[in-house]
Amino acid sequence: MASTPLTLAAINALDQAAFEAALGFVFEKSPWIAADTWAARPFASREELHAALCATVKRAPIEKQIALIRAHPDLAGRAAIAGELTPESTREQASAGLDRLTPEQFATFTRLNQAYSTTFGFPFVICVREHTKESILAHFEQRLKHTREQEIATALDEICKIADLRLRDAIADG
Repeated sequence: MASTPLTLAAINALDQAAFEAALGFVFEKSPWIAADTWAARPFASREELHAALCATVKRAPIEKQIALIRAHPDLAGRAAIAGELTPESTREQASAGLDRLTPEQFATFTRLNQAYSTTFGFPFVICVREHTKESILAHFEQRLKHTREQEIATALDEICKIADLRLRDAIADG
């Protein structure tokens, strides 16, 4: 993420490589989304940019959608412990207190991450900035009852929520 928020006018003026570099972080380790959305410029608003980015995700082949979901780390998982999360994921997980779990909570997250990954073949994705530890755990339990198709759709919706918040952080209003 840029240290100084970008303006929409500046984003609209970027060439494809610069656009990808500026917005590639918005979708976890998936700068292809920004690259594939560049041609839709100019964007009249941050909301229009977000909608275009999400449309790129939704029309991508299922293999790319699954790869996008798999690019997300487990919540309070090995990558977090090893300090290998992206800066955005580190901040987001901390916002829900996932960096301050009790040993019992950590064990519960580890068990649910494993169950979810075994069931669906990709990590549990939720917009943690909209949740608490407790609500995340409740969603884990609820979503484990879904079909794989429901979870792909839910994960992509959650990824778009994450992207929206990241864009709000990166793009200056006005």
